[in-house]
Amino acid sequence: MLPALHILLTFHFYSHHLQISEEEEAFVVDVEAARISELVNEALEGREDDDVTEIPLPNVKSAVLKKVIEFCQHYRTEPLAEIEKPLKSASIDEVIQDDWYANFIQVDYVLLYELMLAANFMNIQPLLNLAACAVAIKFKDKTPQMIREAFNVGPDDFTPEEEARVRSENTWL
Repeated sequence: MLPALHILLTFHFYSHHLQISEEEEAFVVDVEAARISELVNEALEGREDDDVTEIPLPNVKSAVLKKVIEFCQHYRTEPLAEIEKPLKSASIDEVIQDDWYANFIQVDYVLLYELMLAANFMNIQPLLNLAACAVAIKFKDKTPQMIREAFNVGPDDFTPEEEARVRSENTWL
């Protein structure tokens, strides 16, 4: 496993924008878009315009943070509609009515997993819901063998006891 990057968010309030920097890379984000993250919102609570706030984001890579910011900027102007459950289709385009969100979340497994981790850490519930929906759709109507292949899990990776425990905890399997 590769070592995780350590990202530090630094907030400077200039013209209602936040400057978010990671080492030598800077991101400019509308304050209201950044506040979609409960982590950021809590960190900014009670701050004056000239205060600087730093929030360490361990294990959030720069490319993932770019996607998170992209989501928050779009969500601020066009919120994601409630995702209907149970999922009515195995197609993201049929479940997510907004084309922008449907296209945004069609990423590879690794990035999808990292987006879920970042959304969970930064407490961005709409992004976490969208990513969880995408995972569910990827595995909807798939056999256990197909899911094992997707996660590179062999048939002998679990002891019979471990497999029995997993099956009892996840009766839908």
